[in-house]
Amino acid sequence: MSAKNCDRYNRWRSKTIAFRMSPEEDRQLEAFVKISGLTKQDYITNRLLCRDVVVEGNPRVYKALRDQFAAVLEELRRIEAGAGVDADLLEIIRMMAAIMEGMKEEPHGK
Repeated sequence: MSAKNCDRYNRWRSKTIAFRMSPEEDRQLEAFVKISGLTKQDYITNRLLCRDVVVEGNPRVYKALRDQFAAVLEELRRIEAGAGVDADLLEIIRMMAAIMEGMKEEPHGK
C-alpha cells in the first residue's frame, strides 16, 4: 500500500489507481503529458474527471513542444500527399494546435 500524500491543494491522496495500456497508448499518453507541462498524475486525473488541462508556458513545455513539432515534421515528411496518417499522430497534432492557440498573446491594455 502506498503512503498517504498531501498535494499542493491540501488533499490527501491515499488511493492508488492502476490500469494497463498498449505500448501505442503509452507513447501517446507520454507525448500529451510532456506537452501539457503537468505531472502524469495531474494530467490523467484532470482528463478522467473531465477537467480542462491548462497548459502554462514554461521552458519545459516549450522544449517538449519543440521536440514534438520536430517529431511530427519527421512523420509528415514520410507521408505521401496526406495518405497513411494514423489517428495517434492526428490527436497529437490537434493537442499541439490547441496549446498553440491558447499561447496567443492577449492584446496590450487588457
